[in-house]
Amino acid sequence: MEILLILLLVAAIAAGAWLFRERVRLTSALQSAAEENARRAAHLQQLEAALQRANAEWTRLAAREQELASYQLQLQGALHQANAEWARLAAREKELARYQTIVDAGAEAARVRAHAQSECQRLRAEAEAIRDHARSTTEATIAHAHSEAAAIVAKAHQEAQAIAGEAYAAMQDAKRLEQTAQAMRNIIEGYGDRYVVPTVGLLDELADELGFAEAGQRLKAARQRTRDMIAQGGAANCDYVEANRRATAIEFVLDAFNGKVDTILADVKEDNFGTLERKIRDAFTLVNHNGRAFRDARIEPDYLAARLEELRWACVALELKNREREEQRALKERIREEERAQKEYERALKEAEKEQEMLRKAVEKARREVEKGTSEQKARYEAQLRELEEKLRQAEEKGQRAVSMAQQTKSGNVYVISNVGSFGEHVYKIGLTRRLEPLDRVRELGDASVPFEFDVHAMIPHTDAPSLEHALHKLFARRQVNKVNPRKEFFRASLEEIRAEIEKMGLQASWTMAAACREYRESLAIDQALATGSLDERAWAAKQEESERTSGSRHEMMAEALAE
Repeated sequence: MEILLILLLVAAIAAGAWLFRERVRLTSALQSAAEENARRAAHLQQLEAALQRANAEWTRLAAREQELASYQLQLQGALHQANAEWARLAAREKELARYQTIVDAGAEAARVRAHAQSECQRLRAEAEAIRDHARSTTEATIAHAHSEAAAIVAKAHQEAQAIAGEAYAAMQDAKRLEQTAQAMRNIIEGYGDRYVVPTVGLLDELADELGFAEAGQRLKAARQRTRDMIAQGGAANCDYVEANRRATAIEFVLDAFNGKVDTILADVKEDNFGTLERKIRDAFTLVNHNGRAFRDARIEPDYLAARLEELRWACVALELKNREREEQRALKERIREEERAQKEYERALKEAEKEQEMLRKAVEKARREVEKGTSEQKARYEAQLRELEEKLRQAEEKGQRAVSMAQQTKSGNVYVISNVGSFGEHVYKIGLTRRLEPLDRVRELGDASVPFEFDVHAMIPHTDAPSLEHALHKLFARRQVNKVNPRKEFFRASLEEIRAEIEKMGLQASWTMAAACREYRESLAIDQALATGSLDERAWAAKQEESERTSGSRHEMMAEALAE
């Protein structure tokens, strides 16, 4: 019995030693696999960098192609001018035919024309050769990078599966099923606002000078890349060996995926990139899940990335187009404001000239009365004369001020206004106006677009009002209420902060720190009175109706007067 126990103990120790050695071997193998995967991941990153460089080279060559096309157009223009010159010289030749000592102008014109045609053809051929070479080189580089990257990824997956066996396959299946479940959940429950991505983030990586036209070219290039991937067989794959079945399965999943993506892309707006990106990823997951019934027919991740790039540039192009439209709208509004200001200056100038003329006549008349009157009358007329001369001086100053403001295109007033009833406490609009009467602009802002009138806290005259306005907007940029469209000019800050920043600039202004909010506070009081019954609701409604009827009659009278 003891011998049996000893034998069992020895066997257990041997088995433990064997298990330990096997564990060490597997750990070493896993570490080696991890290191190999890391090396291959680094190689893959290098290939992706090479692919990015190839894309950049393609963009550069496309720009070069556009330059050559422009040069070709210039040469065609030169050829056209040479033809015109040839015709002119031919006509001139007929006039100068009797002067045989002069060199044949027609032959010279023909020579110039032939040289221009030859040069144009040469440059056209050179441009086409450069374009074809650039396209073929770039396409070959991109295709090679894609194929090598795909091979590395496939090999890494195979090695990982060989090392980890069923555990790796189970992990991959679990991840795939989790993504499929999430995609189905999104479709059933809806996407809501969970995947909203600010459009500003899309534009962060772009140069400031990138416009709608350039973004359109990038979108066109992204679409061409997806077409090239389909043509080169890199968009989808499956495990069928028989060629016909393989082609049918790949075509099936491509049609399904592209149909979903095209429908999603048709819904592109400037503010729904994140949601549409999630929808495309979910379509990728579900199509690949359903494709497993056809020998794992699947969309390749690179093709998913290409279609996401299409979405990105579509959103960027749309956002840039909207920004350009907003800039045009702001420019038109600025032009209209300038025109209104100019009309105000012209009207004020005419009124000042008319007032000056009237006062000059009154001054002349008073002077004549002083000369003719008695001593008692002279004293009275001299007092009137001094009063008239003072009014004349003020009228001349008013006219000079109108002329000066009309001549100084940047002079104006920067205003700080609030509207507690519409926007709440501590929200201020900082804007500028070049109107001779700046409060007219404030009244316009509060006419129909908001329920209550604005309160003016400060009106700051300045010789360079646009620069002052821009400086204040920059100081309070982080406080913008609308962080997408800075032209809205509303800021959430305290009035004390705004005043302190303006005084730091050495500017003095008369400040009204408390907002009157007359209409808003009266409306609150009426609400409370109606709620408590201290104000008869029918009497108040009748008064409102009467006020509206009176206002309507006044508008009709004004319209009739304008029509006459």
